Amino acid sequence: MQELKITKPTFKKVEAEWFSYYKTLDEIKLLEDAILHPYDEDPDDPTIVKGANSVRRPGNPTEITATRLTTHRQLNYLREITNAIETVYNELPDDYKNLIHSRYWTSQRKKTWDVIAEECNVVKRTAQRWRDEIIQATIEVLGWR
Repeated sequence: MQELKITKPTFKKVEAEWFSYYKTLDEIKLLEDAILHPYDEDPDDPTIVKGANSVRRPGNPTEITATRLTTHRQLNYLREITNAIETVYNELPDDYKNLIHSRYWTSQRKKTWDVIAEECNVVKRTAQRWRDEIIQATIEVLGWR
């Protein structure tokens, strides 16, 4: 099977998704909460206008909520990305996982490859090769090109 040539923008996009993994999880939670609790209102909030628009429609709210959760495009897109990252991460050896924590999931954003390689006890080029393999695997799981 011929390996697909990955474009530079795709590589950068997937790497950005690794960097923002935890923010994406928070965004998913916010979207789910907004869908699950669309009528959470502060009764004392003066900005809320009471009237005909605040009346809830009759029907099956459980079905409506479930449908919204499963058909929300942005929510599904974010879930697809986080699931791909989790799938790749769970299948990686511990050395690669250390690289992920050092490169993507640290509060110190501006680490050089030399520092990352030292933290992983490898040479710089090996750390970069591991990064390339991780991004490649994520792209394959996502089905992107």
